[in-house]
Amino acid sequence: MSKIPTRQEAYNLLTTYTENPSLLIHAKAVEACMRYYARKHGENEEKWGVIGLVHDLDWDKFPEQHCKKTREILESENWPDEYIRAVESHAYLTCTKVVPKTTLEKTLYAVDELTGLIRTTALIRPSKSVLDMKVKSVKRNWKNKRFAAGVDRTVIERGAEMLNIEIPDLIHDCIEAMKEVAEELELKGNL
Repeated sequence: MSKIPTRQEAYNLLTTYTENPSLLIHAKAVEACMRYYARKHGENEEKWGVIGLVHDLDWDKFPEQHCKKTREILESENWPDEYIRAVESHAYLTCTKVVPKTTLEKTLYAVDELTGLIRTTALIRPSKSVLDMKVKSVKRNWKNKRFAAGVDRTVIERGAEMLNIEIPDLIHDCIEAMKEVAEELELKGNL
């Protein structure tokens, strides 16, 4: 029988496999967005947050085995298959064929790439903060493919479509979520 992991257990596992500070910040940003959306949808915030936190568990040490290695690790830790499937679904069409089906899975898919675009936008602002950021700041950089070049905008668009949400609304919600943990994300800036 699988066990329900706590946030601390998830974080300990994450830091076992992830040393890169940027990846740890990314994991926390995705966790924040997942928690925000869990509250918005009246879902289990701890569950959504934990899944967001470990979604890239294998990326630092096993990028060529992304999601496959995470499945192995989480299975060996006796995590619920529902959690493992959700993590796999975030890499739909890039590393896996696991289609996001639940609202949790679709949300993880939609917010993952977007957190990187928001973070990069915040860091080029005079304040270097997410706390005073508006949707238009992110939208201004959306079409510039050289800006945050690693961010796949089509994944964000596909995720928003899956959730039946407009991109500006998705950006707004993720900014609000990231504001809640701005200090942890090193995005408090100089306000």
